Amino acid sequence: MKHTGWRKPTPGLGVAEQLAQAGERVAVPKTRAFVALKRVGAHIGLKAADMMLLDTLGAFTQSQDWEQGRRPIVWASNAYLMEQTGFSLSALKRHARRLAEIGVISFRDSPNGKRWGRRDANGRIVEAYGFDLSPLSARVEEFEELQAELQAERELCQRMKRQITVARRMIRARIEAALSDALRGPWMQFTGLFKELLDRLPRRREPSARLERLLTRFKELQERVESVYLQAIGAENSVENCGDDGLQAGRNAPEMDPREVISGPHIQSTIQLHPVTSNSRETSEIHGPAPHTPQKKPTAEKLDVSDANDRQTKATLDLSTIMQACPEFASWAQNIGGFLKSWGDLHRVAGQLRPMIGISDHTWNVAQGRMGKQVATAAFVLVFEKHSTGEIASPGGYLRGMVAKAGAGELHLERSFYGRLSEQAA
Repeated sequence: MKHTGWRKPTPGLGVAEQLAQAGERVAVPKTRAFVALKRVGAHIGLKAADMMLLDTLGAFTQSQDWEQGRRPIVWASNAYLMEQTGFSLSALKRHARRLAEIGVISFRDSPNGKRWGRRDANGRIVEAYGFDLSPLSARVEEFEELQAELQAERELCQRMKRQITVARRMIRARIEAALSDALRGPWMQFTGLFKELLDRLPRRREPSARLERLLTRFKELQERVESVYLQAIGAENSVENCGDDGLQAGRNAPEMDPREVISGPHIQSTIQLHPVTSNSRETSEIHGPAPHTPQKKPTAEKLDVSDANDRQTKATLDLSTIMQACPEFASWAQNIGGFLKSWGDLHRVAGQLRPMIGISDHTWNVAQGRMGKQVATAAFVLVFEKHSTGEIASPGGYLRGMVAKAGAGELHLERSFYGRLSEQAA
């Protein structure tokens, strides 16, 4: 920038002029330029008053000013700008200087320091001196890339915050259950460690790196609490079953690892269920056949989630498929329920996990009433998995949407589960 003797040149103003020259060589619509800037304005140091002045300047420009080979220059007087913005003269100069130092406008000064300009018959600027908005054109792609990075960072932070919330609720539930049942273990020590982590929860926006470290600490504590809790439960059960009958039963019972992966092939029992509009058969199968009905040989238990719009299509899901498609839920389920061998076990675990992700009693009862317990349970598994992986932010709202789709015959659970399996295999 040429030094006229009345404006002190600075490195920032020099960079702004270089950006203006670069902006003159590209054609960028004014709307795109301003949208890109506003999305990252706070991040690059712009204040609300700076943006107000920039909007006021932008209102003076016309679409042809942003064409390639031209510059959008504004020569409005200080008096007019002060009237439009409500700034004092010193505030106006201060905000204009900050816009230039940050590199979103440039000063195109006349020899005498006056702002003026004129247009031809077609409305194109022939000569002008004043505020040059060309740097915006030069930085549009930079701002758009920065916005994409900021959005990815926000989504990552939100996902980790949800994971922290789930881990926090699980730790609290385990400690409270252990203290309530008077289980043996270092529960007071865990309570202290838990409180220390709670005190570290961010009160304002934090970078993902710090949240990741905090999430790791919560997960480590959760694993310790889970391990001690399961050991304490096992010891409690051993004491209760120390009688002769219990001992004999223990000797004859097959060995079961409560931490065994529940998505394995050991899940055998299944249930055949009509589409989501049917509840009567579900009830009869959950409680078993009537006393006068001959007992049938158990068959592979599968959940019928047929397309309500196509009664000819019969698609079924078994527990193994559901667990394999939803590994996050499977991990939580095995910690809570241990060995799951039926839809009843899965329904019980779903009822325990439901409050952890904020699904209300009313929403859960409506889902079961309208979809049936088993279809509602399968739907909950999918909701829990998507919430754990950060795909949805409102589990209750998502489940209500699934209930509405089921009522309209548009719920296709089998597509969702098999789709997730396909993504895992890809």
